[in-house]
Amino acid sequence: MRIVKWAVIALAVSVLALLAARQVFAVQIGEAVFRRAVADNVGKDPSAALPDGLHLYLCGSGSPLPDPARAGSCIGVLAGDRAFIFDVGGGSIRRLTRMGFPTGRTEKLYLSHLHSDHFDGLGELMVGAWVGGSRSTPLPVAGPIGVAEITDGFNAAYRIDSTYRMAHHGPAVANPAGYGLAPEVIDLPSGPGARAVLLDEGDLQITAFLVNHSPVEPAYGFRIDYKGRSAVISGDTVYSDNLVSVAEGADILFHEALNAEMVAAMSKAAGEAGAAPLSKVFADILDYHASPMDAARAAEAAGVERLVIYHIVPPLPSKLLYPVFLKGTGAAYSGKIDIGEDGTLYSLPAAGGLNKKTVTR
Repeated sequence: MRIVKWAVIALAVSVLALLAARQVFAVQIGEAVFRRAVADNVGKDPSAALPDGLHLYLCGSGSPLPDPARAGSCIGVLAGDRAFIFDVGGGSIRRLTRMGFPTGRTEKLYLSHLHSDHFDGLGELMVGAWVGGSRSTPLPVAGPIGVAEITDGFNAAYRIDSTYRMAHHGPAVANPAGYGLAPEVIDLPSGPGARAVLLDEGDLQITAFLVNHSPVEPAYGFRIDYKGRSAVISGDTVYSDNLVSVAEGADILFHEALNAEMVAAMSKAAGEAGAAPLSKVFADILDYHASPMDAARAAEAAGVERLVIYHIVPPLPSKLLYPVFLKGTGAAYSGKIDIGEDGTLYSLPAAGGLNKKTVTR
């Protein structure tokens, strides 16, 4: 017993000594940690270590409803060393940059539709791609008709800020010719099966297809193919036969989903609390989003290998709610279903396989 007693005393003294040393050397320890973090991260391109393939950065799995864990809709895509972004919801660019995505190398932004929660991070992307990439031409933004009105507005809103950056950093960094956004209209033929290849260059193809988000028209989803690997992004839609057709055989499907039962309960609670406008908003959004079951049925019908739910409504502040949100989907889809979480990288190497990891730095 005496040995145990002295061992406990020795341990306590050691702990106290370590705590005291930490207080005494707090600045030195902090400086060392900071220097190490700077050396490991600043100016580095983590994407350079990725294998050749298709890499999907989930930078925004949330919706317009406030969610501290999820930014607005956004998926960054690396196809080999080529960088694209699909939708750019609020907060998503900061998340994407923290994930190590080469934002400065972004070739083009694709907008699925013109709901503000899919483009309200556009200002941050514009500045980040311009200054961070020392661009010599404006960033192309491809989207439905009306996209020029969006880009013109952001160009005007950030014009004064751009003059300060040009004056401060100089043309080698903030090239006046590279400032701003250049709109490109995606104009698909009408009809329920509308689709078109937007980019076809060697091993890389990007296809847009029509989905149903009425009264928001048109609304698009996208398929990206690179060296035999493929990913599909639904955008906002109800169950879509066109999506199922285009997504056939894809490796991974990112599909939006709204749990109607949970949102209806929120609508009822808002009404009972006297918040009639909020109650109506919750009731109104029920009819133009897919349910988790719809997403699962689409994934099964298309034969995709992995389903990732994003644009999640309502917010899910705890993983305890995941089974509630996905209730019944296991019977509809035989593959793996993920509830999307910001900071997750899905890698599809050209050599095969699917790797998932959290990469937020």
